[in-house]
Amino acid sequence: MSASKSSLTALTLGAIGVVYGDIGTSVLYAVKEVFGSGHVPFTPDNVYGILSIFFWTLTVIISLKYVTLVLRADNNGEGGLVAMLALASQSVKDKPQLRRVLLLVGIFGTCLFYGDGVITPAISVLSAVEGLEVISPAFKKFVIPLTLVILFGLFAVQKRGTAGIGKFFGPITVVWFLCIAALGVAQIVTHPTILWALNPYYALSFMWDNPGITFIILGAVVLCVTGGEALYADMGHFGKKPIRLAWFSVVMPCLTLNYFGQGALLLNNPAAVKNPFYMMAPDWALIPLVGLATMATVIASQALISGAFSVTKQVIQLGYLPRLQVLHTSVKDAGQVYLPFVNWGLFVAIVLAVVMFRSSSNLASAYGIAVTLDMLITTILTFFVLRYNWKYPLSLCLGATGFFFVVDLAFFSSNMMKLFDGGWFPLMIGGGVFVLMLTWKDGRRLLNVKLRADAIDLNSFLEAVFISPPVRVEGTAVFLTAEPGTVPNALLHNLKHNKVLHENNLFVTVRNHEVPWIGMAKRLEVETLGHDCWQVLVNYGFKNDPDLPKALQQIKGRGFELDPMTTSYFLSRDIVVPTIGSGMAPWREKLFAQMHHNASAAAEFLNLPNNSVVELGSKIEI
Repeated sequence: MSASKSSLTALTLGAIGVVYGDIGTSVLYAVKEVFGSGHVPFTPDNVYGILSIFFWTLTVIISLKYVTLVLRADNNGEGGLVAMLALASQSVKDKPQLRRVLLLVGIFGTCLFYGDGVITPAISVLSAVEGLEVISPAFKKFVIPLTLVILFGLFAVQKRGTAGIGKFFGPITVVWFLCIAALGVAQIVTHPTILWALNPYYALSFMWDNPGITFIILGAVVLCVTGGEALYADMGHFGKKPIRLAWFSVVMPCLTLNYFGQGALLLNNPAAVKNPFYMMAPDWALIPLVGLATMATVIASQALISGAFSVTKQVIQLGYLPRLQVLHTSVKDAGQVYLPFVNWGLFVAIVLAVVMFRSSSNLASAYGIAVTLDMLITTILTFFVLRYNWKYPLSLCLGATGFFFVVDLAFFSSNMMKLFDGGWFPLMIGGGVFVLMLTWKDGRRLLNVKLRADAIDLNSFLEAVFISPPVRVEGTAVFLTAEPGTVPNALLHNLKHNKVLHENNLFVTVRNHEVPWIGMAKRLEVETLGHDCWQVLVNYGFKNDPDLPKALQQIKGRGFELDPMTTSYFLSRDIVVPTIGSGMAPWREKLFAQMHHNASAAAEFLNLPNNSVVELGSKIEI
């Protein structure tokens, strides 16, 4: 029991550090953007109304939707939009048209994650460094350069890995939450009646009296739930109970105290509206507070960057992206990965965001569309999981998700007003990634159709070869092929040029499935083809760590041993030439051909030894 409590404490601490870093830094800019927008007349009643809206937004979207409902929709213990997509698509696999629509919607939601991944680190770090302006206006010229330096340092150390991220970041984030709670309490005691805003009457009254203004400011109110998707995405790392315990015991109380403290400050000093968070602090605490806020925003950004690596790896295994270079940064945790291309691609996009928008207020105009559309997509997918996977009655499913759908739709509609003020930026990033993903998926489908049309049946080919068998050489050859039962081009090239066949031959196809994990007991499917040849299917879930040599070790006991020194891996490298009228627009065909040309990391992705890989190319027109 003691060990269980210790484990729960450690996981809860890790959840505070990783899961809630983003939402914990929203206090830096959320209230400022609502009252700084100029849409809300500054009156005591409006302060009460806005704070009440903040509190009930946190309650409805985070406490009720994500913590209470969405966390229940785990896919073998895993969470996140990719896991939800796999769960929903499997639930309607007997409805192919609906399944295709859900896949497109879910993949688009995943692409929006990258748009959010650009805006969130930029606005978080920039808002923290802007605290220097409160200390002295002379520091304003240093804000953007210092922000870029901090961001560069953050991305430069990613290759060192995120081992122990929760252990190191958790205590810092706990200090941050205690600090913002203390700042809030110090202001609340000067105006304790601000706590009456906990009553939903004030939120409802404000919305009833100011329906137009309410709709407009929802685009700024949504800033208080930044990082809400992380609750679900990180469920596999920490589990439901630690995430729920961290939210209700630490995160929500501290956020509420700080928001209400900012409200009390505004009632006492309306001029503090220019930066109510930093103006809560005494002068002597400003510099330490800026330093702590910067560390907190770096932690929040780190969580999102790590999430981008994990999501990309999952999407690759679902077949929507080429096999990018994936480096494993921990010998203990297979989920800790580093993708150089994703890392520096995000950095370039974030630098563009900082340089283009130049302030957290301007970035707030870009924030909201992507995250609220992601929330809306999560609600839609949750309905299909409830209805078709859990088999709940239609009325219950509509009741459970309909209310959240209306709330998410209201926030999304309000944020669409930001489209031309900067909201186009994350949508452009998400749309670009969506085009890349669909182009890769469609291109691979067309390529496989072409390969199957020209393929030679493997059984028939082996029978013909062994009528007059070639010279057999020692060792084992592993031929990787996309389609089982077909002759790999690499085998044809080997027979043609080397005129030999290995003593043992494995024809291996790697299959990725729409489930998070496939255990070692179900990893391999082996079929004997005769003449010391075997057809092997290797199965992976989208959270599994592909390691082909390790997986093939399970084939021991079938008449031979896989000796790394005598095993050769043959990869067929296809040179794709786009042709007109093959099923995609010409520009997408050329894009796929370029992506295919650059996708040379298959050996690294499957953890194949570099010194035993032979690549043979063949030209294929699609």
